[in-house]
Amino acid sequence: MPVRPILAIVFVATLLGGCAARRAEMSWVERWGEPVPPSATTRTIVIAPDTKYVNVTGGEVIRFVEGEKSFGWSFDGQLGYAFELNRVAPPGILDHHVMAYVDPDPYYSGR
Repeated sequence: MPVRPILAIVFVATLLGGCAARRAEMSWVERWGEPVPPSATTRTIVIAPDTKYVNVTGGEVIRFVEGEKSFGWSFDGQLGYAFELNRVAPPGILDHHVMAYVDPDPYYSGR
Protein backbone atom coordinates (compact mmCIF):
# COMPACT_ATOMS: atom_id res chain seq x y z
CA MET A 1 0.00 0.00 0.00
CA PRO A 2 1.41 3.44 -0.89
CA VAL A 3 2.38 5.79 1.95
CA ARG A 4 -0.27 8.48 1.29
CA PRO A 5 -3.35 6.28 1.86
CA ILE A 6 -1.78 4.96 5.06
CA LEU A 7 -1.15 8.51 6.28
CA ALA A 8 -4.73 9.45 5.42
CA ILE A 9 -6.06 6.48 7.39
CA VAL A 10 -3.87 7.33 10.38
CA PHE A 11 -4.97 10.98 10.22
CA VAL A 12 -8.68 10.13 10.08
CA ALA A 13 -8.35 7.57 12.89
CA THR A 14 -6.55 10.13 15.06
CA LEU A 15 -9.16 12.77 14.33
CA LEU A 16 -12.07 10.45 15.14
CA GLY A 17 -10.36 9.23 18.29
CA GLY A 18 -9.94 12.82 19.47
CA CYS A 19 -13.61 13.58 18.85
CA ALA A 20 -14.69 10.49 20.77
CA ALA A 21 -12.39 11.39 23.66
CA ARG A 22 -13.83 14.94 23.83
CA ARG A 23 -17.37 13.56 23.79
CA ALA A 24 -16.51 11.21 26.66
CA GLU A 25 -15.04 14.15 28.62
CA MET A 26 -18.26 16.15 28.38
CA SER A 27 -20.35 15.90 31.48
CA TRP A 28 -24.08 15.37 31.29
CA VAL A 29 -24.53 18.92 32.54
CA GLU A 30 -22.71 20.28 29.48
CA ARG A 31 -25.02 18.26 27.24
CA TRP A 32 -28.08 19.77 28.93
CA GLY A 33 -27.02 23.36 28.29
CA GLU A 34 -25.14 26.08 30.09
CA PRO A 35 -25.64 28.72 32.76
CA VAL A 36 -26.42 32.26 31.61
CA PRO A 37 -26.89 35.52 33.48
CA PRO A 38 -30.55 35.95 34.48
CA SER A 39 -30.58 39.22 32.53
CA ALA A 40 -29.88 37.28 29.28
CA THR A 41 -33.02 35.14 29.51
CA THR A 42 -36.15 35.34 27.38
CA ARG A 43 -38.65 33.66 29.71
CA THR A 44 -39.15 33.41 33.48
CA ILE A 45 -40.45 30.43 35.43
CA VAL A 46 -41.30 30.90 39.10
CA ILE A 47 -40.54 27.87 41.27
CA ALA A 48 -43.09 27.61 44.09
CA PRO A 49 -42.70 25.33 47.12
CA ASP A 50 -45.06 22.81 45.50
CA THR A 51 -43.41 22.87 42.03
CA LYS A 52 -42.39 19.33 41.13
CA TYR A 53 -41.44 19.89 37.48
CA VAL A 54 -41.04 22.47 34.72
CA ASN A 55 -41.61 22.07 30.99
CA VAL A 56 -39.21 23.82 28.62
CA THR A 57 -38.06 23.48 25.02
CA GLY A 58 -34.54 23.01 23.75
CA GLY A 59 -33.15 26.35 22.63
CA GLU A 60 -34.98 28.30 25.34
CA VAL A 61 -33.08 30.56 27.72
CA ILE A 62 -34.96 30.55 31.03
CA ARG A 63 -34.70 32.54 34.26
CA PHE A 64 -35.77 30.42 37.23
CA VAL A 65 -36.93 32.31 40.31
CA GLU A 66 -37.47 30.89 43.78
CA GLY A 67 -38.24 33.54 46.37
CA GLU A 68 -35.63 36.29 46.08
CA LYS A 69 -33.10 34.04 44.32
CA SER A 70 -32.75 33.32 40.61
CA PHE A 71 -30.52 31.74 38.00
CA GLY A 72 -30.50 31.47 34.22
CA TRP A 73 -30.06 28.39 32.06
CA SER A 74 -29.81 27.98 28.29
CA PHE A 75 -31.23 24.59 27.29
CA ASP A 76 -29.62 22.54 24.53
CA GLY A 77 -31.80 20.06 22.82
CA GLN A 78 -32.05 18.46 19.44
CA LEU A 79 -33.69 15.59 21.31
CA GLY A 80 -36.03 15.57 24.27
CA TYR A 81 -34.67 14.69 27.70
CA ALA A 82 -35.28 15.19 31.41
CA PHE A 83 -33.03 15.91 34.37
CA GLU A 84 -33.18 17.18 37.91
CA LEU A 85 -32.95 20.98 37.74
CA ASN A 86 -31.16 21.01 41.10
CA ARG A 87 -28.10 19.52 39.34
CA VAL A 88 -27.57 22.76 37.40
CA ALA A 89 -28.89 25.34 39.87
CA PRO A 90 -26.29 27.23 41.88
CA PRO A 91 -26.05 25.99 45.48
CA GLY A 92 -28.73 27.30 47.83
CA ILE A 93 -31.24 28.42 45.20
CA LEU A 94 -33.63 25.45 44.98
CA ASP A 95 -34.75 24.08 48.33
CA HIS A 96 -36.57 21.02 46.92
CA HIS A 97 -36.29 18.66 43.95
CA VAL A 98 -37.59 19.94 40.61
CA MET A 99 -37.48 17.96 37.36
CA ALA A 100 -36.94 19.72 34.03
CA TYR A 101 -38.66 18.09 31.06
CA VAL A 102 -37.13 19.39 27.85
CA ASP A 103 -38.93 19.05 24.52
CA PRO A 104 -36.80 18.88 21.36
CA ASP A 105 -35.76 22.20 19.85
CA PRO A 106 -38.17 22.87 16.94
CA TYR A 107 -35.28 24.38 14.95
CA TYR A 108 -33.99 20.86 14.36
CA SER A 109 -37.34 19.30 13.43
CA GLY A 110 -36.99 20.14 9.75
CA ARG A 111 -40.32 21.95 9.62
